[in-house]
Amino acid sequence: MRVLGVDPGLTRCGVGIVEVASNRRARLVHVTVVRTPADMALEQRLLRIADGIAAEIDEHRPDAVAVERVFAQANVRTVMGTAQAAGLALHAAAVRGLPVGLHTPSEVKAAVTGYGNADKRQVQTMIARVLGLDEAPKPADAADALALAVCHAWRLGSPDAVGTRATNLTPAQRAWRDAQGGTTDSPLARAAAAASRSQRGSSASSAAGRRLGA
Repeated sequence: MRVLGVDPGLTRCGVGIVEVASNRRARLVHVTVVRTPADMALEQRLLRIADGIAAEIDEHRPDAVAVERVFAQANVRTVMGTAQAAGLALHAAAVRGLPVGLHTPSEVKAAVTGYGNADKRQVQTMIARVLGLDEAPKPADAADALALAVCHAWRLGSPDAVGTRATNLTPAQRAWRDAQGGTTDSPLARAAAAASRSQRGSSASSAAGRRLGA
């Protein structure tokens, strides 16, 4: 399965594409950061980001798009820019009929590192290890976009998936959906089910460790 992740931002918008096999092994396809200068008119900044996201989707043809779920922050100006960039990613996916997954930063951190409060350096280190890279992608926006894509592929079928209709699902996506629903008639679905159980076990162990350390 090929997933395109978007770490939305007005100044830097990370876009990362990964391919994830049914055994959860992931490989890097491409990663970039769409940048816009602060002195550019807002509408032109949004246009540049929209064009950049659309170009990456059209070139790499992902099966799904993962976007960071925007939530309230102390800096209203920052969260507004993030929300605007996220909306552009959602629109680009919808226009092309691609299913979208929204994930909070804590969900992504937990999926990639096993710890929902991991810092950016830990996420960068782990995403490099997951993708078999010699060093972490830079800047952090690039690593975050890849982490979003990996998280979505690993957690596909969760309630956070948006617009995922059965008629739009790829074989790999159907396998993950069937595994989540308990239907494991195909080898791919059985592999997805095993990966899903492994992920839940890892999350439970992490939670237990935090409770013991409290």
